[in-house]
Amino acid sequence: MSSTTIADPALRARFIAATRFDANGLVPVIAQAHDTGEVLMMAWANAEALDETLATGRVVYFSRSRNALWRKGETSGQLQHLVDLRLDCDGDTVLALVRQDGVACHTGRRSCFFRALRDGELAAITAPEVDPAQLYGHAHGH
Repeated sequence: MSSTTIADPALRARFIAATRFDANGLVPVIAQAHDTGEVLMMAWANAEALDETLATGRVVYFSRSRNALWRKGETSGQLQHLVDLRLDCDGDTVLALVRQDGVACHTGRRSCFFRALRDGELAAITAPEVDPAQLYGHAHGH
Protein backbone atom coordinates (compact mmCIF):
# COMPACT_ATOMS: atom_id res chain seq x y z
CA MET A 1 0.00 0.00 0.00
CA SER A 2 1.45 3.34 -1.00
CA SER A 3 1.24 6.56 0.97
CA THR A 4 -1.26 9.28 0.17
CA THR A 5 0.36 12.33 -1.39
CA ILE A 6 -1.06 15.63 -2.60
CA ALA A 7 1.09 16.93 -5.44
CA ASP A 8 -0.84 20.18 -5.97
CA PRO A 9 0.62 22.92 -3.71
CA ALA A 10 -2.68 24.83 -3.91
CA LEU A 11 -4.58 21.90 -2.40
CA ARG A 12 -2.02 21.54 0.38
CA ALA A 13 -2.27 25.29 1.03
CA ARG A 14 -6.05 25.00 1.29
CA PHE A 15 -5.74 22.42 4.08
CA ILE A 16 -3.12 24.50 5.89
CA ALA A 17 -5.19 27.70 5.56
CA ALA A 18 -8.13 25.96 7.22
CA THR A 19 -5.94 24.87 10.14
CA ARG A 20 -6.07 26.98 13.33
CA PHE A 21 -2.55 27.03 14.72
CA ASP A 22 -1.85 28.13 18.31
CA ALA A 23 0.18 31.22 19.27
CA ASN A 24 3.38 29.23 18.66
CA GLY A 25 2.28 28.26 15.16
CA LEU A 26 1.55 24.67 16.16
CA VAL A 27 -1.43 22.33 15.97
CA PRO A 28 -1.86 18.99 17.78
CA VAL A 29 -1.80 15.93 15.54
CA ILE A 30 -3.22 12.60 16.66
CA ALA A 31 -1.79 9.61 14.80
CA GLN A 32 -4.23 6.71 14.48
CA ALA A 33 -3.70 3.33 12.83
CA HIS A 34 -5.84 3.47 9.69
CA ASP A 35 -6.81 -0.21 9.85
CA THR A 36 -7.48 -0.83 13.56
CA GLY A 37 -8.38 2.65 14.82
CA GLU A 38 -5.77 2.36 17.57
CA VAL A 39 -4.51 5.76 18.74
CA LEU A 40 -0.74 5.61 18.39
CA MET A 41 0.55 8.99 19.52
CA MET A 42 0.02 12.72 19.73
CA ALA A 43 2.56 15.25 18.54
CA TRP A 44 2.67 18.78 17.20
CA ALA A 45 2.97 20.13 13.66
CA ASN A 46 3.56 23.51 12.12
CA ALA A 47 2.50 24.55 8.62
CA GLU A 48 5.77 23.34 7.10
CA ALA A 49 5.35 19.89 8.70
CA LEU A 50 1.78 19.59 7.40
CA ASP A 51 2.86 20.65 3.92
CA GLU A 52 5.70 18.12 3.82
CA THR A 53 3.42 15.39 5.17
CA LEU A 54 0.88 16.01 2.42
CA ALA A 55 3.53 16.38 -0.29
CA THR A 56 5.56 13.27 0.58
CA GLY A 57 3.10 10.90 2.26
CA ARG A 58 5.52 10.46 5.18
CA VAL A 59 4.25 11.95 8.43
CA VAL A 60 6.28 14.90 9.67
CA TYR A 61 5.88 16.63 13.03
CA PHE A 62 7.49 19.59 14.75
CA SER A 63 9.71 18.77 17.72
CA ARG A 64 9.27 21.42 20.38
CA SER A 65 12.34 20.19 22.30
CA ARG A 66 14.58 20.38 19.21
CA ASN A 67 12.71 23.31 17.62
CA ALA A 68 12.90 21.54 14.28
CA LEU A 69 10.95 19.33 11.92
CA TRP A 70 10.72 15.73 13.09
CA ARG A 71 10.37 13.24 10.28
CA LYS A 72 8.83 10.31 12.13
CA GLY A 73 11.08 7.28 11.81
CA GLU A 74 14.09 9.16 10.44
CA THR A 75 16.27 7.88 13.29
CA SER A 76 14.41 4.75 14.41
CA GLY A 77 13.12 3.46 11.08
CA GLN A 78 9.60 3.37 12.53
CA LEU A 79 8.00 5.34 9.70
CA GLN A 80 4.44 6.58 9.51
CA HIS A 81 2.92 6.51 6.02
CA LEU A 82 -0.01 8.85 5.49
CA VAL A 83 -3.33 7.27 4.53
CA ASP A 84 -5.50 10.33 5.20
CA LEU A 85 -5.12 13.70 6.94
CA ARG A 86 -8.26 15.11 8.55
CA LEU A 87 -9.08 18.38 10.26
CA ASP A 88 -11.58 18.50 13.13
CA CYS A 89 -14.71 20.66 13.18
CA ASP A 90 -12.93 23.59 14.86
CA GLY A 91 -9.84 23.33 12.67
CA ASP A 92 -7.59 23.16 15.71
CA THR A 93 -6.71 19.45 15.79
CA VAL A 94 -5.45 17.18 13.02
CA LEU A 95 -6.05 13.44 12.74
CA ALA A 96 -3.43 11.54 10.75
CA LEU A 97 -4.59 8.10 9.68
CA VAL A 98 -1.34 6.22 9.21
CA ARG A 99 0.21 2.94 8.27
CA GLN A 100 2.78 2.46 10.99
CA ASP A 101 6.04 0.62 10.33
CA GLY A 102 6.95 -1.02 13.63
CA VAL A 103 6.21 0.79 16.88
CA ALA A 104 5.09 4.40 17.30
CA CYS A 105 6.43 5.13 20.79
CA HIS A 106 10.05 5.91 21.67
CA THR A 107 9.64 3.45 24.57
CA GLY A 108 9.41 0.59 22.08
CA ARG A 109 5.64 0.20 22.43
CA ARG A 110 3.15 0.23 19.58
CA SER A 111 1.24 3.16 21.17
CA CYS A 112 2.38 6.02 23.39
CA PHE A 113 -0.84 5.56 25.38
CA PHE A 114 0.27 2.64 27.51
CA ARG A 115 -0.23 3.94 31.06
CA ALA A 116 -3.51 3.69 32.98
CA LEU A 117 -4.76 3.56 36.54
CA ARG A 118 -4.83 -0.01 37.77
CA ASP A 119 -5.39 -0.96 41.40
CA GLY A 120 -4.86 2.64 42.49
CA GLU A 121 -1.55 3.00 40.67
CA LEU A 122 -0.47 4.40 37.34
CA ALA A 123 0.75 1.27 35.57
CA ALA A 124 2.09 0.24 32.18
CA ILE A 125 -0.63 -1.84 30.53
CA THR A 126 1.44 -2.93 27.53
CA ALA A 127 5.03 -4.13 27.34
CA PRO A 128 7.65 -2.82 24.91
CA GLU A 129 7.75 -4.74 21.63
CA VAL A 130 11.33 -3.68 20.95
CA ASP A 131 14.21 -2.34 23.05
CA PRO A 132 14.50 1.44 22.46
CA ALA A 133 18.30 1.06 22.36
CA GLN A 134 17.82 -1.08 19.23
CA LEU A 135 15.77 1.68 17.62
CA TYR A 136 18.07 4.57 18.44
CA GLY A 137 21.43 2.97 19.20
CA HIS A 138 21.28 4.49 22.70
CA ALA A 139 18.84 5.15 25.52
CA HIS A 140 16.18 7.56 24.29
CA GLY A 141 13.98 9.83 26.35
CA HIS A 142 11.99 13.02 26.19
